[in-house]
Order: sequence, then C-alpha cells, then structure tokens
Amino acid sequence: MNGILRFVGFALVVALTVALIATLAGCGSDPGERAATPLPKLDTFVVAADTATGGRAWDGTVEAVREAVLSAQTAGRVTAVDADVNDRVAAGQILLRLTVVEQQAGVDAARAQLRAAEASAVEAERQFQRFSALAKDNYVSRAQLDQIRSARDAANAARDAARAQLSSAGQNADYTTVRAPYAGIVSARRVEPGETVNPGQPLLTVYAPDDLRIEVRVPQSAAESIRAQPGARVLFDDGIAVDAREVVVYPAADPASHSVPVRVLLPRMAGAIAPGTTAKVVFPIGGDARALRVPTASVLRRGELTAVYVVKDGRVLLRQLRLGASAGGTVEVLAGLRAGDVVARDPEAAVQAIVLQRDAAGAGHG
Repeated sequence: MNGILRFVGFALVVALTVALIATLAGCGSDPGERAATPLPKLDTFVVAADTATGGRAWDGTVEAVREAVLSAQTAGRVTAVDADVNDRVAAGQILLRLTVVEQQAGVDAARAQLRAAEASAVEAERQFQRFSALAKDNYVSRAQLDQIRSARDAANAARDAARAQLSSAGQNADYTTVRAPYAGIVSARRVEPGETVNPGQPLLTVYAPDDLRIEVRVPQSAAESIRAQPGARVLFDDGIAVDAREVVVYPAADPASHSVPVRVLLPRMAGAIAPGTTAKVVFPIGGDARALRVPTASVLRRGELTAVYVVKDGRVLLRQLRLGASAGGTVEVLAGLRAGDVVARDPEAAVQAIVLQRDAAGAGHG
C-alpha cells in the first residue's frame, strides 16, 4: 500500500510539472508573454558554498569507549533482574541473579574433598616424620624412606588440587550474581525472570556515558593534514557543538578502502549523548569550496526521485539531485545545483505555487 501511495505521489509531482510546462508553452510563442504571469510569493533561499564549518567534515557515529555486554558465565535460571534499560547503576551493583542450587552443591562437594585431602596430607606428613626418625638409626631402608616421602608429596599435591577445586567451585557460584563492572547506564536487557540461560548468552549491556568517542575514516591526503593539526569540532543534529578532547590519527591506512581511521574523543557533556547518535566531525584543514548544502526539509523524496524546486525566470522547476551525507538539519549536494541557485524551502508550497501560477495563466488567456 505504501509503495502505491509513493508511486501516486511521484506521478502527481511529475504530472504537475508537465502540466506547468505545457501550460506555459501554450500561452503563446512570445517568451515575454509566457513570463507575464507572476509567480505567487514563495519562501526561498540562495544556494551557497558550505563555508560555515571552516574546514572539512565527515559524518560519524558516537560509540562508548567502555561498553560491556554482560554474558552468563554459568548455567542457571534467572531468578531476578534488578536493572532495566536507561537505569543508572553504580560499580559493583547487583544487576541480575541466577539460581545457585547446583553451584552451591559443587562448592559443598569441593569443600568436603578438601577436608579429606587435608587429613590425608597431615597423616602422610606424620608418617614421613616417623620414618625419618627411624632412618637415622638405620631401622628402615633408604628405599622405604623415599617411598614414604613420595606418598607425602602426593598427599600434599592432592590437597592443593582440592583447594583449587574449591576455589573454582566458589567462583562458579559467584557467577550466579551479575554485577555492574563500572558506573554507567543499562542500554540493553535481553532476559526476563524465569528464563534458563547458558554460558555465553548475553544478559545485559552497560556503557559509561562520560567516556564517548567517534571514529571516522578520511582519505590519506586528509589524514596527514589532520595529524599536523590534531583538533576537531563535533556538530550534533540537535544543534549542540563541542570541541574534541583528543584526536588520534591511526598510523596505517585500511588496505581495502585506502582510508585512514581517525578517533575523536568527546569531552564530558551536560546533555545525554547516547551511543549510536550521528554527528558531523569538522577538522580545521583546507575544505572543498565547491561543497554545497541545502536544508533537508527542502528536499523532495518520492521513491527513487530526490529533487528540489528551483525558482528561475519567474518559474518553478523540478531539479533532480545527487545527495551526500546529512548532518545538523542539512544535506550535502553532490550534483544538481550550483552556487547562486534559488531554491524553494518547502516542496509542498512550491507545488501549490505551480498550480496557482498555472490557474492564473489559464484564466488570463481564457
């Protein structure tokens, strides 16, 4: 249904444009007569080169420097989830609990094995001390003493292994309590109480909101200029602009794209900027004077058609565009416009102006 509506909208735009051209063409052979019908008042702007940024800009996405996907490290059933999406949590705070029955049974068994191993080690040590005393008076042979020494060493090794087993069982029991690795915000929750989880299954995602960055890829020619002037200004779509805390240019280019990654560290900001937010990163290097930008709201999008309405010689013309990256409520124009072109701010108002001008021309020649 949506595809049909888009097709009908596109057909309407084309039909209106064709009708306008046909009407103006039928008003007479004199160009002055065709332009005699005035164009209704229309809000427009003049396309100019994008010099406000004072450098070259690339679009990027905000990501958290510290973001942890907390996964299950032991099997069990979820008994409680104490944190939800958007909750702020403290370092070490309990976020989720699993059943601990099987893990606790493992701890108890390991503790019993340790007690048995310790008793065996104590008895083996006593036996060795007795044989050592007898060996001084040659009541036992050297071979017997060596055999008792080996038995003692084996008992001590079994005791150490039992201690390690108890430590492992205790750690496995601790895995049933999931804690926050650092202070942050819960950005994802993937389980509910009652679910059975297995080792490696994602449970929650936590990120630190005060440590954010953006990574962009720039051409090799621009990378050297950025390395010489390691600074940047970050522009967000809501109008917020901040200076980068640090700019790190990678030492090598990507062999596939031949671009160089540049990491931009953001400062602490009062507003909440969430990972995944798009932003424009402007580096203070020589920009492209031919770069043009127009307001996103002025662009008409109908299926495969991307265009604006250009006002020229008292007429409104549909001009198809090839667009680039968008940021801050504007979009880069790669082809279709030149500096100095006059563009309607509202495509719908431009269509209405076309209809009014056509009706006025028809009434004047009726």
